[in-house]
Amino acid sequence: MLFAKYLHILGFTVWVGGMFFAYLCLRPVAAVVLQPPARLALWNGVFGKFFTWVWLAIALILVSGLPMMAQMGKPPVYISGMAGLGILMMLIFAHLFFAPYKRLKRAVAAEDWAAGGAALGQIRRIVGINLILGLIVVTLGALGPLLTQV
Repeated sequence: MLFAKYLHILGFTVWVGGMFFAYLCLRPVAAVVLQPPARLALWNGVFGKFFTWVWLAIALILVSGLPMMAQMGKPPVYISGMAGLGILMMLIFAHLFFAPYKRLKRAVAAEDWAAGGAALGQIRRIVGINLILGLIVVTLGALGPLLTQV
């Protein structure tokens, strides 16, 4: 159980921490410092690296979380909430990966900066939603056990 918890924590830390960094640190600077062709090429490269880690994080979260839930029998409400929101985040990420990110890659390859900008804008909104959901999940994980003691 301890190793499963470690893998779970590692998975969501990589995913949520990466979104936090990208959305709140890298994005504002890239928007000011880089012209659209360089900015879109940067994001295309960053996403190519980061999304590989997100897929790995999702695998770690599922491989560790599902057995931990099964071992509990009937999990507490906060854990069911974490699981539900986590699955929602995974579905949102799959959409992001297979739709707007695919459009961004095509646009950058074709040097279609308008289409790339539109795809990047959609990715930004989706990552913002997933970041909020991820922070809620982390909060549930951290405070849920305390709330059940009250």
